[in-house]
Amino acid sequence: MVQSRSRVPRLPRALRRGPAWLRWIGGQIRSFEILFVLLAILIGMAAGLFAVLQGAIARTLQHYLFGLPDGVRLSGSPSLSWWQLFLLPAGGAILVGFNYAVKARRRSLVDAVEANALHGGRMSSTDSAIVSGQTIISNGFGASVGLEAAYAQLGALAGSLSARWLSLRRTDVRTLVGSGAGAAIAAAFGAPLAGAFYAFEVVIGAYSPAAIAPVVAAALAGAQTAQRLGVVPYIVDVRPGPEIHTLGYLIYAGLGVGCALIGIAIMRAVALVESSSRAVFPSWARPVVGGAILALIALASPQVLSAGHSALHIDLISSAPLIVLAIILGAKALASVVSLGFGFRGGLFFASLFLGTLVGQLYAGGLAWVAGQPVVDPGNAAMVGMAAMAVAIIGAPFTMAMLVLEATGNFSLTGAVLAASLVASIIVRQFFGYSFSTWRLHLRGETIRSARDVGWVKTLTAGRMMRREPNLAATNISIGEFRRRFPLGSTSRVVLVDDAQCYAGIIDPALAFAEVHEGSAPVGSLDVSRDFILRPDMDIVEVMQAFDEAQTDELAIIDDRSQVLGILTEAYVRRRYAEELEKAQREMFGE
Repeated sequence: MVQSRSRVPRLPRALRRGPAWLRWIGGQIRSFEILFVLLAILIGMAAGLFAVLQGAIARTLQHYLFGLPDGVRLSGSPSLSWWQLFLLPAGGAILVGFNYAVKARRRSLVDAVEANALHGGRMSSTDSAIVSGQTIISNGFGASVGLEAAYAQLGALAGSLSARWLSLRRTDVRTLVGSGAGAAIAAAFGAPLAGAFYAFEVVIGAYSPAAIAPVVAAALAGAQTAQRLGVVPYIVDVRPGPEIHTLGYLIYAGLGVGCALIGIAIMRAVALVESSSRAVFPSWARPVVGGAILALIALASPQVLSAGHSALHIDLISSAPLIVLAIILGAKALASVVSLGFGFRGGLFFASLFLGTLVGQLYAGGLAWVAGQPVVDPGNAAMVGMAAMAVAIIGAPFTMAMLVLEATGNFSLTGAVLAASLVASIIVRQFFGYSFSTWRLHLRGETIRSARDVGWVKTLTAGRMMRREPNLAATNISIGEFRRRFPLGSTSRVVLVDDAQCYAGIIDPALAFAEVHEGSAPVGSLDVSRDFILRPDMDIVEVMQAFDEAQTDELAIIDDRSQVLGILTEAYVRRRYAEELEKAQREMFGE
C-alpha cells in the first residue's frame, strides 16, 4: 500500500499567529493556570454553540426534505414514499457537487484525532469547514451516519485556533483541542462527564493531571451552553432494571465479547466496501450509487437512515420480536457500512450506540429462549450492549460508562457496563488493535493506534539530527594516503565515495593501520560497511531500528541520488530520544 500522509495546510499568517497583544495574553495564560481554565470555558461555550447550530441545520434539512411532522425524526418515520427514497441518491449527487466545489478530494482531511496525534493539535479551518459541510449534507439527506464527527471537528477547531493565536505550547494546544471536542459531545448529549472522558480517551489519548481542570470545565460549559440555548440534549431513556449482582457481571461480559466481534466485523467491512467501491466506480459516482443502495435497504425499515435517534427509542419501548430486531440490526449495520464505504461523511458514534442496544436486546432474548425464562433484564442488556458496542468501535470505555450513568443514574448498571466495555476493549485491542478513527488512518499508511502525541517522533528525523560535512574519502586513494589524512584517534568513522561522489560505504580508520594491509592498496579494498544507510526523512524510531539491525555506532545519511548528506551516531540518537520522551512526560504531568 502506498503511504499517503496528510498535511495540515498552511493558514494565512494572520490566522497562524495572533497579533502581539494576543501573544502577550498567551504568555499570561501560560503563567496562570486559572486563566487557562477560563480560556477552556470560552472554548467549551463556542463548541456548544457550534454543536447546536450544526444539529439544527441537519434536522431542518431532514424536516423539509422528507416532510417530517414536528417532533419526528427520520429514523422514526413509519414509512417512506418512493420519491422520498430518491432523496438518498440525490443527496449523494449534492455531496459530489459540494466536494467538487471545495476541491475536497485533493488530499485527506485532518480530524481532531489525527491533529493531536501527528500535528501537535494544529487544525485547518478549511478542513474543518469541509468536514462539517460533508457531514451535514450526508446526515441531512438521510445517510446512515451521525453528526458527532462534525460536532467534535468544529469544537476541536475552536481550541486549536485559540491556542495558536495565543502562541501557546504544544501540550496546551493539544489539551484545548481535546477540550473543544469533548465540550461538543457534552453539548450534544447533555453529559459533561461523558464529554470530558471523550476528550481524554479519544482526542488527547491519555489521562493527564494537568488537563483535568480545563477539559472538565470546557465540557461543563459546552453542556450548559446547549441547555441555555433551549436545546434538549439527546438522552437515552430506559426504565430502571433490577439490581445487578456478580453473576450478572459475568453474563454481561459475554455480551461484551459479542459486541467486540461485531464491531471488528463492521470496521473491516467499511474498509472492504470502500476499497471495492473505489476500484469499481469513479469518485463522482460512488455517493450516488451508495445512496441508491441505501434506498433499497431503507425499504426494509426507515430506522436504518440517519443516526437513528428515534429508532433507538422505538425499539427500546416496543418489545419487538427477536426476528424483527435481528433484521433491523443487519440492515442498520449494512446501511452504515454502505454510507461510509461509498463516500458519505460522518461517524459511527451514534450508529454504534443504536446497534449496541439491538445486540443487547437480542442477547437478553436469546438467553431467555435458551433458559426458558428471563435471565437478564432487556432494558439493562440494551444499555450494556449500547456501551460495549460503542467501546468496540469508538474505543472509549469510561466515556460510555459515564454516558450510561448520566442517562440512567443507575450505579449498578454502570458497573455492568464497565465489565462488558472492558471485555470488549481488550478483545478489540488484542485481535484488531484499532478504533474506527485510527483504523481509517492505518488504511492510509499511518501507524498510530490512538491520539497519543507521536508527532514529535515524526518530526525528529535523521535529516534534522545528522552531523553535516562528515569526513569523506575516495575509495581509490591508497591506504597510505588514507593513513596520512586520518591519523589514529582523529575520527571514529570515514565515509567513502566513488568517482561520481556517490556513497560507497563507511569505514573505521583503525582498519587502515593494521600491519597486514599494504600501504599502496586502495582503501576501498578494506572491510567497508555498505549494507545499511539512513534516509533524511526517516523518523527517530526508524533510525533506532536501523542501528539495531546494523549493529554499528555510526551510519551515513544518503539522498535519492546516493549523495552523502551527513552522518549520525547511535549514542546521539538515543540521547535525543530520551530527552524528547522526558520532555513529553513532564508536559503531560504539568511539570
